[in-house]
Amino acid sequence: MRASQTLQRALAAESASLPADVLLRYVEGYFADRRRYLDVLGKDPSPLYVLQPQILAQRAREFRAAFEKVLPKVGFYFAVKSNNYPEVSRILLENRFGLDVSSGAELQMALGLGARDIVFSGPGKTCEELLQAARHADRTVVLLDSFHELDRLQQAASSAGCRVRAGVRVSVDPQGLWRKFGISLEDLPAFHQKAGNCADVELQGIQFHSSWNLDPGRQTAFMKKLGLALSASPGEFLASLRFVDIGGGYWPSQGEWMQEAGTPAGMVRKAMDVPVNSAFAHYWNPARSIDVFAEEISAAVRRHILPLADCRICFEPGRWICNDSMQLLLSVVDKKAPDLVITDAGTNAIGWERFEIDYFPVLNLTRPALQERPCNIYGSLCTPHDVWGYSYWGAGLEEGDVLLIPMQGAYTYSLRQEFIKPLPQVVSL
Repeated sequence: MRASQTLQRALAAESASLPADVLLRYVEGYFADRRRYLDVLGKDPSPLYVLQPQILAQRAREFRAAFEKVLPKVGFYFAVKSNNYPEVSRILLENRFGLDVSSGAELQMALGLGARDIVFSGPGKTCEELLQAARHADRTVVLLDSFHELDRLQQAASSAGCRVRAGVRVSVDPQGLWRKFGISLEDLPAFHQKAGNCADVELQGIQFHSSWNLDPGRQTAFMKKLGLALSASPGEFLASLRFVDIGGGYWPSQGEWMQEAGTPAGMVRKAMDVPVNSAFAHYWNPARSIDVFAEEISAAVRRHILPLADCRICFEPGRWICNDSMQLLLSVVDKKAPDLVITDAGTNAIGWERFEIDYFPVLNLTRPALQERPCNIYGSLCTPHDVWGYSYWGAGLEEGDVLLIPMQGAYTYSLRQEFIKPLPQVVSL
């Protein structure tokens, strides 16, 4: 009965349609730059990732400015996992960001780029990775994920003959899937006590992270819980607190754009093998601006954290910074029917079946028009899930036409995979 009621609620749920003016504004903006994108193909053939450094730097400045004007002491770390192309991290280092790495490979890249301010986060760090961090303790803060990881860091620091700065991650949801990350708030006093017995680890801070934040509600709610836990903590712990790291998960201001299959009702219909994803059905979950995030988060920080600890507030944005800075250029190689074309790139270039769920406009740069037309646009992989979209913007679609899929800078390049077709090269515009 409960499952039936859940299904009925999902089918009855109404998802908001993507406003036509919002979509049209984005399409017009990319068509306005169509000549610049097409000129790229004069030097390099498609498919291509097109990195736009000016957009990346602008997003970095906007994020910094939003929080610097409302908080006294702040730190910013780009989440490398969101886009691990080295040039992206290099540009952000130039814009006074540190780097948030989640593996030994990312740490090695950060060190090679000359990063001086690195946080090493993520669960399951190996002994070798912790030793690598300890050997660069002057540049790296380790965000610990468990009691056992604290033991391993102490061993690594002792072996390296240095003292390592550390923080501890606390879980925002110790009962659900997110219990994978960090320790519970209730275990924070015991963790602090154990860290005090580790001669070569200096516990300086706390991190938490809630993902997919369309608004700051979950972040501010958890800060209230954290403040209550800190108010019951020993005075020496509060005195040692140098930072509270709020993590990332800030959604870009355009919001989440979805195909029908990404909505609750669409998920149910797809599971029941009912056709979904009509050409012109686009949905969205709106997101708050970064200024709203900054205002509400800073209010929560001033209320719940700063009265207890004079510490720096740190942020680890990824998607918000890099989402708009990388686009994909493809070409049509086969028109099999008026409503079916094949492109020269497969979705191995983004690493997952994104466009069965997410919606991004496919723009025909060769035949531009501010009209959306139905067409199943597939990649060239030997799988039916190799889908770019179910419509395109343009005056027609023929073999040789160049297509642009915008806003593919976050969790695409990092997830690309060697599968059947070669991966696109990266060019800067």
